[in-house]
Amino acid sequence: MADWPMGYGRQVLPEVDSTMAEAARQARDLAGPTWICALHQTAARGRRGRAWVNPAGNFAATLVMPTVETPDRRALRSFVAALALYDALVAVSGRAEGLALKWPNDVLLTGGKVAGILLESLGDHLAIGIGVNLVAAPEMSEVEARAVAPVSVLSALGVDVTPEVFLVALADAFARHEAQFVTYGFAPIREAWLARAARLGETVTARMGETEITGTFETVDVEGRIVLHTASGRQAIAAADIFF
Repeated sequence: MADWPMGYGRQVLPEVDSTMAEAARQARDLAGPTWICALHQTAARGRRGRAWVNPAGNFAATLVMPTVETPDRRALRSFVAALALYDALVAVSGRAEGLALKWPNDVLLTGGKVAGILLESLGDHLAIGIGVNLVAAPEMSEVEARAVAPVSVLSALGVDVTPEVFLVALADAFARHEAQFVTYGFAPIREAWLARAARLGETVTARMGETEITGTFETVDVEGRIVLHTASGRQAIAAADIFF
């Protein structure tokens, strides 16, 4: 199993309202990048303020990173985090089969959503929230209509892993991809992400509020936008929910 990466702090808390809220409270007092993991959350949330179902045994953590980067540069950390999640899931399960990355912030396992990523700026810090269905997945009635069905690592692979063990694997993988991002920029991260992308070359629908655009998923561009080939031409979309 991986070792804890140098230069990163670690907190494992028995219970918080949400690790993102705890990150916001602590950010200014942290000496450097710090992982805050909670074994139980009482008010977990996902993208766009949606509730995140987080039963006991599942993984919930937020990485708080000091940064002076622009918002566009910060947003690319979702790809770094996605690659780290992919590698961590391979490390704890021993297999890559069935894993794929869904733009912009999800990880799929055997076609179902197993993990999600949430980025928030906290002044001169960036919070990267990560939730993983290790032992249990929400019911379809608990997720948004048309969303990918949730799955868990335990149900899909028969692998039982604790949040503490997963945290070490994730932190190690993130540190490796983060070092690559800082040294070489987004290009190798983008290439690695596209090699693991779900539905690349297939028809998907991007929903932005009340607007929907359907087209062929061509690529992710150098700014991290999904590029769709539609009936009206190529469109690069910076933020949307993607449906298959």
